[in-house]
Amino acid sequence: MFHYQQKILFQHCDPAGIVFYPRYYEMLNACVEAWFDEVLGYSFAKMHGAEDRGVPTVLQNAEFHAPSRHGELLDFALRVTQVGTTSLDLAVQAACEKYQRVHFASRLVFIRKDTSRPEPWPSGLRKKLINSLKEDT
Repeated sequence: MFHYQQKILFQHCDPAGIVFYPRYYEMLNACVEAWFDEVLGYSFAKMHGAEDRGVPTVLQNAEFHAPSRHGELLDFALRVTQVGTTSLDLAVQAACEKYQRVHFASRLVFIRKDTSRPEPWPSGLRKKLINSLKEDT
């Protein structure tokens, strides 16, 4: 399981002082981007730049359990739940201390940016994804 921490900043909050829900999606993307870079060794800069590939989200489910407030530290825990030929399913939970705040279920698809069509994961990357799946089960 990969962990990513995010302090709740003023920019994340609405006038009530709690996280404005679209900001959770930005934090989720930051967690996924860090995971690709730190665990898979495949940075978004390389993927989206020189390699002309991408991993758009094609399915997203979110459950909001409790509000997060300015100044709190969220721990995002990412785990792989399924690896397909061109897709990847992730479960990501964010908690503050022991209290769950939000849970995401996401599906990403590996694409060529010039065609926006799915293509199989490169073999080395797919091996790392499968290893992550095995470690998380």
